Amino acid sequence: MSLRYAYNTNGAASHRLDDAIRLIADSGYDGVALTLDHHHLDPFADGWRVEAERVAALLASLDLGSVIETGARYLLDPRDKHEPTLVTTSPEGRARRVAFLQRSVDIAAILGSETVSFWAGVPKPEVDRTDAFDWLDRGLAQICEYADRAGVAVSLEPEPGMLIETVGDYQRLHDFHPSLCLALDTGHCLVTGDIDPEEAVRLYASRLGTVAIEDMRRGDHTHLPFGQGDMDIPAILSALSQIGFSKLVCVELSRESPRAHAAIPESIAYLKNAEQ
Repeated sequence: MSLRYAYNTNGAASHRLDDAIRLIADSGYDGVALTLDHHHLDPFADGWRVEAERVAALLASLDLGSVIETGARYLLDPRDKHEPTLVTTSPEGRARRVAFLQRSVDIAAILGSETVSFWAGVPKPEVDRTDAFDWLDRGLAQICEYADRAGVAVSLEPEPGMLIETVGDYQRLHDFHPSLCLALDTGHCLVTGDIDPEEAVRLYASRLGTVAIEDMRRGDHTHLPFGQGDMDIPAILSALSQIGFSKLVCVELSRESPRAHAAIPESIAYLKNAEQ
């Protein structure tokens, strides 16, 4: 089977959203991984619902699927990257993150997205890990319940350096939140070194909500263009094909925005060739 590819708009941050979407479509992708941000379908804008409906119509006209991504750097706090999170000390901060993720679910429902992908966050040094896990558990309960009611799948992404950083960490959460899917960034497996990316694909086949792919060096959390790292891309694609993965495989190159016009077509050409 031929895999379905998407490109993450965090790698086209210098483009208007419509221009990025059309470039992705023209390059032959099957979908868009849409990172909600102040300049790309701002979820806090007064007209967010109208804008979501407009973007949904554009995606439909181009026959593109979508995944909603929630990793914008300064969307919630202009002074503190990625804050607040689900493990932030402040109850108000955690509530703001939960509200943002619930709004993301609303947008996913309008777009007909395959899933909403999100992560746990990095606890501050003074935070007790028991407290952090308790806060995370409470936040996940709210998010999963909200998403279940909306009929939208939600997927947790293990992220190096965060409270939940490996697929094994995700497994323990899934035991308590059975509707929570896995957002597998294959490069992160190479950073944490706990499992080979292709093995993770096979082991968690039934729980994959979405998969991200890029090149990466072992132990170095830097998203690289294909061919510049240590990833065995053909092995990962082969594993995805073998499990019959039909959801979007999302290219995430957040550092490539200055050359997105080239990186977007280059990436899918590389992947199509690697499939062979």
